[in-house]
Amino acid sequence: MEEQLSELTTYANALWVLVSAALVFFMHAGFALVESGFCRKKNAVMVLMKNFGVVAISSIIFYLVGYGAMFGEGNSFVGLANFFPDNGDAYADLPPYVFLFFQLVFAATACTIVSGAVAERARLLTFFFFTAIATIIIYPVVGHWVWGGGWLSEMGFVDFAGSTVVHGVGGGMALAGAIMVGPRIGKYMPDGSVKPMPAHNFPLAALGVLILWLGWFGFNGGSELAMDADVGRIVLVTNLAAAAGFCGALTWIRIRSGLLDLSMALNGALAGLVGITAGCYNITGGWSLVVGAVAGVLCVEGVLLIDKIKIDDPVGAITVHGICGMFGTIAVGLVGYGNAATGEEPMGLLVGGGASQLGIQAMGTLAGVAFAFIVGAIVWLALKFLVPGGVRVSEAHELEGLDIAECGVEAYNEELTGIHAGTAMSAAPAE
Repeated sequence: MEEQLSELTTYANALWVLVSAALVFFMHAGFALVESGFCRKKNAVMVLMKNFGVVAISSIIFYLVGYGAMFGEGNSFVGLANFFPDNGDAYADLPPYVFLFFQLVFAATACTIVSGAVAERARLLTFFFFTAIATIIIYPVVGHWVWGGGWLSEMGFVDFAGSTVVHGVGGGMALAGAIMVGPRIGKYMPDGSVKPMPAHNFPLAALGVLILWLGWFGFNGGSELAMDADVGRIVLVTNLAAAAGFCGALTWIRIRSGLLDLSMALNGALAGLVGITAGCYNITGGWSLVVGAVAGVLCVEGVLLIDKIKIDDPVGAITVHGICGMFGTIAVGLVGYGNAATGEEPMGLLVGGGASQLGIQAMGTLAGVAFAFIVGAIVWLALKFLVPGGVRVSEAHELEGLDIAECGVEAYNEELTGIHAGTAMSAAPAE
């Protein structure tokens, strides 16, 4: 009887993790909608192409190499076994392929973050090359440090679902890419002013954020790797932080600009989700509201700062994932408990714990993001000189729009139906 009960528990846990993995996979629909909605319509097809390509390439590369580098036996820095894992041991009492697939969709998420930061001017081929390399030597290395038994896990670093491992690393790679590729033509004027390049389709962006919000329940809840009493609390805390992030960003941008800026509010919700990801197991519901609201404010200030120093990020990925991912990881050292369900074992400085956990959290997130940025910059620089054509499309193609110049189609070519093409083009507003 006990053996049968144990087997049923294993299957129930496996089912929950597989459902969670499917939710995380579906988040790529959200990323595609957010990025294409926030970018100009002349580049929408290229944005979708990149988002599909990231999933395909990172899936293959993580299966072949990344999983072994992240979870294989090795040293404190990187795994050196279990490549091409056609056979493997169960992890966390899960069937091996269930755990592998769950981790695979996380790897794809980290690489997708980079796409938004280099949108509208990065070459597709070099971006795909970067995705492959990042899935081999950037994401899985930091993942090994934290989740694969590496040096940060040995120190007691806490990142339950990936504020640093996924989002901070993605933000660091995105920052390196945005710097190396450079800003879009016309974004920063000679007199120092910033030319707005607003989103072309807010309904798409808003739908994308709602999909991401839904997917995050699998992202964080599935990271428990079991269907137990803690899952409901993790999902609730995740939802509260997202709500607080939306409200915090909307309130703060209204104070700063006098406007109800939807793009900032949408990114604020994502900032709250990113911020709570590290501590969704360790932070209570009340504190999750604080973490989410602060992340929303940081989102607004970070986007404004990135623009001020002339780093062009069309979708705010560097701030939402990089800055807010670092904040969320450090927040565990401020308000985290060893067991948030009981309020016992305080780790955070503000809830009765000492300063040691805060120091570990700060050092760990800085190490992970710095590694991603430095190695990412080296990879982008190498691609710039080694790949024919470099990392950026030609000026003519950028001005024309990558949909026509690179893909040969328009996202919204139904506008020409029943109308003479020349007349329609002459009447169309300039991008």
